[in-house]
Amino acid sequence: MAKMTLEELRALRENKRKELDKRDLSGKTMQVVIGMGTCGIAAGAKETLDAFLKDIDEHNLSDVTVTQTGCMGLCYVEPTIEVIVPGMPNVIYGKVDPDVAKNIVREHLISKKMVSDHVFDRPAADIMDRGGK
Repeated sequence: MAKMTLEELRALRENKRKELDKRDLSGKTMQVVIGMGTCGIAAGAKETLDAFLKDIDEHNLSDVTVTQTGCMGLCYVEPTIEVIVPGMPNVIYGKVDPDVAKNIVREHLISKKMVSDHVFDRPAADIMDRGGK
């Protein structure tokens, strides 16, 4: 294993602190829960998780936490993601690849609109008619 300088070690520590902060629920209003069961991982959930973390960073969204869970029971549409935003119904999205993850960040987390073509645990029709509000 290669030796690290003190500055490299400090940079690594800071990077890991930032990653851990994204998983901390305190003070956050929105939550993204990524299904990381065996079926989700096999379908690409790790890449989807990485895409969420990257896009949330790019948009400086400090009020979003990203956590993991096991299988959500929707194995046929993995990777699955649950998004929890105040004032909106909780939504489970399916078939979420990195491109869809970016779209969910922009549309659901920032613009407060559901990405209806990937909703698999669909809220009531009247909620959908109002754009998810």
